[in-house]
Amino acid sequence: MQHPHAFECVDRSLRDIMFVVDSNRSNRPFGGITVVFGGDYRQILPVIPKAPRAVVVGAAFNRSRLWDECEVFTLKQNMRLTSVNSLQQNQKIKEFSDWQLKIGNGKIEGVSQQPYSSEVSFQIPSRFVLHSADDHVKAIFDRIHPDFSNKMSCHEYLRSRAILTPTNLIIDDINEFILDKIPRKTHTYFSQDSIEDKGVKKNDFDESFPVEYLNSLNIPCLPKHELKIKTGVVVMMMRNLNQILGLCNGTRLVVTACRKNSIECEILCGTDVGRRHLIPRINMIPTDTAWPIGFKRTQFPLQICYSMTINKSQGQSLNTVGLYLPRSVFSHGQFYVAISRVTSPDGLWILIYGDDGATSDKTVNVVFEEVFYNIPDMDY
Repeated sequence: MQHPHAFECVDRSLRDIMFVVDSNRSNRPFGGITVVFGGDYRQILPVIPKAPRAVVVGAAFNRSRLWDECEVFTLKQNMRLTSVNSLQQNQKIKEFSDWQLKIGNGKIEGVSQQPYSSEVSFQIPSRFVLHSADDHVKAIFDRIHPDFSNKMSCHEYLRSRAILTPTNLIIDDINEFILDKIPRKTHTYFSQDSIEDKGVKKNDFDESFPVEYLNSLNIPCLPKHELKIKTGVVVMMMRNLNQILGLCNGTRLVVTACRKNSIECEILCGTDVGRRHLIPRINMIPTDTAWPIGFKRTQFPLQICYSMTINKSQGQSLNTVGLYLPRSVFSHGQFYVAISRVTSPDGLWILIYGDDGATSDKTVNVVFEEVFYNIPDMDY
């Protein structure tokens, strides 16, 4: 979901351009050019670090001044859930689709955490719940990746499944667990970290951030300082390298060769599936951090991707999805996004556990209902 300020900048630019063609068009949205926007307000809203609920809702496009100029069309059919010949299976798919919409609309029956809260505790249908007595990571891995030792080189098997979870800290544990299951040589690549715009002369400020400290920083938008890779491992791009060739942020790939200064990968999903590319090290500078320094990391823009965050999974379609919740979701639309990535109700498994370590069938759904208030066909 894009921030409305980005669209308003495009609007002003197109008005200026079309003024040269026809001065009257400069008074019309986007200079009179037809523009199509697509989105789902049940999904995750613009990510604004540490912003309160009102600010996040206010950053949605339907709070922009351009919204009143738009004609809204509502799509009704779930294209990810495909119909089959069996009437019983089609009814099962319809019930699953209706359940997804209740989750996304915040209409699921449950208990509110507190008055006027966006968080509602509710019970998951038993057919989706996965229970485990001890090792929860192993339990969800065995369910989502059955017969992994024999199928870990099959691209069709790898592209059709993933484990989703709310935070990066959790996916690191899962990916390391799966990496250890692959009996191949581990290649370790270290990043080169530095302070951006460092002065010519040494000073106390620069000395406060030694290289060892920079190496220890683990920022969600950057790859790790120590990147461990094996051939055959599934990875995800963390930057746009070449959108024409399919090397975009979020693209899933399989590592085919590990070289000294490059990693050869094959695209696993999308229209460019099967294409092989050499991924180089690149310079990456985070734009929004809590540190009072300009930090630069030179590393391969890759992360292991057997497990990914719910935010990163937006746009993915998967046959088998494991939703791993050692902690509940914390943002509008996260639970809806997670359960709507799957192409069949039979492919969804949810493992929930609390502080006591016991698995449960109850979790929290977060929905900011006010984001739907000015959208047609929404019952608000």
